[in-house]
Amino acid sequence: MSNHNHKIGSREEWLAARVKLLQAEKELTRRSDELAEQRQALPWVQVDKDYQFDSDEGKINLKDLFRGRSQLIIYHFMYGPDFAAGCPSCSSIADSFNGIFVHLENHDVAFSAVSRAPLSTLQTYKKRMNWSFPWVSSAGSNFNGDFSVAFTEEQQREGGIKYNFRDEASFVWRPGKEGGGEIVESEFAQMCGTDTATFHRDRPGMSAFAIEDGIVYHTYSAYSRGLDALWSMYQWLDRAPLGRNESGGLWFRRHDEYATAVKGGCCHSQ
Repeated sequence: MSNHNHKIGSREEWLAARVKLLQAEKELTRRSDELAEQRQALPWVQVDKDYQFDSDEGKINLKDLFRGRSQLIIYHFMYGPDFAAGCPSCSSIADSFNGIFVHLENHDVAFSAVSRAPLSTLQTYKKRMNWSFPWVSSAGSNFNGDFSVAFTEEQQREGGIKYNFRDEASFVWRPGKEGGGEIVESEFAQMCGTDTATFHRDRPGMSAFAIEDGIVYHTYSAYSRGLDALWSMYQWLDRAPLGRNESGGLWFRRHDEYATAVKGGCCHSQ
């Protein structure tokens, strides 16, 4: 028997409520269009450093990631050098990249994921997850630190972390609801084969760039829940009857781990 109490109504009552909701959805869509215009109106900042990356084609720089296009979107994938596997959350987001990057690249937008783990580690994980999108290693580069998605142990201890445009006083847990925060961080760290503090030194994010007359510009970045709109799983769940239904704690797994998870009774209905 379901533990959820929902209003039961007639088709007419549903239609009236749905039409009312439609107006709110339309307002949100229009507001989203306005925000997109504001993002595109942000000033461009010239990137002066010559960042180097390890790729399937060898050593490349930031300009090379454009692959002849005028725009570039990078996903900052949480895969630190001491991780045994990629972040489950980033892995869930990345499951949609195979389907979108070809469309982006045919619309003058290059795409790549970037992580601090060695290239060989990323290649092995990429093969495991059956992904085909471009993914490069920033090992030995300050790229992740400069774009606020990687931090040192010293920064953790001394309060030198600035993430999602906010200062963190010292090592803190990302805020969460029931089953979130510290508990989820610990579970994620275990799933990555590392300790929580090490896991926390890498963060998720995305950054956009443009190249004009051979000069690369940083145009936009988003972090934390600013990535929710790019997480296709959540967009579908937000339209399901029970929504994200996350009150039971960390429920999702990497896509090749679900068979064991469901067999063990971790699904929502338990």
